[in-house]
Amino acid sequence: MSDTTAAPTAVPAAALDIEAWTCPAPVRDRPRVVMGHGGGGALSAELVQQIFAPAYGGEVLAQMGDAAVLSLGGARLAFSTDSYVVRPLFFPGGSIGDLAVNGTVNDLAMSGARAAYLSCGFILEEGVELDVVTRVSEALGAAARTAGVQVATGDTKVVEAGHGDGIFVNTAGIGLVPPGVDLRPQRVVPGDVVIVSGAIGVHGVAIMSVREGLEFGVEIKSDCAALGGLVDAMLAVTPDLHVLRDPTRGGLAASLNEIAAASGAGVVIRERDVPVPPAVANACAVLGLDPLYIANEGKLVAFVPREHADAVLEAMRAHPLGADSVIIGEAVEEHPGMVVTRTGLGGTRVVDLPLGEQLPRIC
Repeated sequence: MSDTTAAPTAVPAAALDIEAWTCPAPVRDRPRVVMGHGGGGALSAELVQQIFAPAYGGEVLAQMGDAAVLSLGGARLAFSTDSYVVRPLFFPGGSIGDLAVNGTVNDLAMSGARAAYLSCGFILEEGVELDVVTRVSEALGAAARTAGVQVATGDTKVVEAGHGDGIFVNTAGIGLVPPGVDLRPQRVVPGDVVIVSGAIGVHGVAIMSVREGLEFGVEIKSDCAALGGLVDAMLAVTPDLHVLRDPTRGGLAASLNEIAAASGAGVVIRERDVPVPPAVANACAVLGLDPLYIANEGKLVAFVPREHADAVLEAMRAHPLGADSVIIGEAVEEHPGMVVTRTGLGGTRVVDLPLGEQLPRIC
């Protein structure tokens, strides 16, 4: 039998456009949920984009922000929901009750809204001590009063022993978005200044230290706090902020990557300017972690037009929750949709979206 296979035809090198080549990322074949699906990184994004978003659809959901901005009865409302499964329930600087309030309040604040009302759902495991439920409820109520928000409705469910982890909490919140405020990543343009409101990585390391019994020479307290007042101070300078994010799961790296991908702009940060406390840096060095990927619960990152950056930074530093605010980088035309950091040695490295999560159950 003769071989009828044609010989390959040579293509002149001049005809090859290598820059136009693409290498599609493989779809991860995971038949079951893994912990990384809840980590705020690439696996979380795949879960949302491949399963939830196609099932639900709708223009409002497509915003994919920390909170959805809705028009209802002539008003612009922000609406958000979140669930909290942190372990341990109490940690230096806060508790699951504080997280349940501040996390949802902050999601609303990132759309420019001041939270007005929360719902609160408790899922209790059979056998949990009522004293513990009381402590969590009191912490949640105190946090709500501090944030200036009312718990307006709620729900309680109990699951059999062994089918929960003591207490899980869900909160949803609504608030009004002021006229003229339009915070979304699509507004980011090259030249915008990137500001972070203070030290990063504190919450994740605080949780890890008590859960794993690790000591780093100094007690690290969570930065858990409600950021509505800080955002109000920033908007008082100008309503023309482009986007705000609170870098929780996936840390600062995840937030910057989400903003870069949605805006199409590149982002450059300066490694030496990113505020990492020595205790967090030491803990990450020992454990082989990157502070950029560690969760925060009381910090925000802002993309601000350059002409307003100095005034906004001054207003942030005048607020107790923004006293350590600093400019860490800018949006650029180069490498669209990608985040890079300039290292102290003068080189650059890509800051990619985390695949899963470094620290499980931090919120």
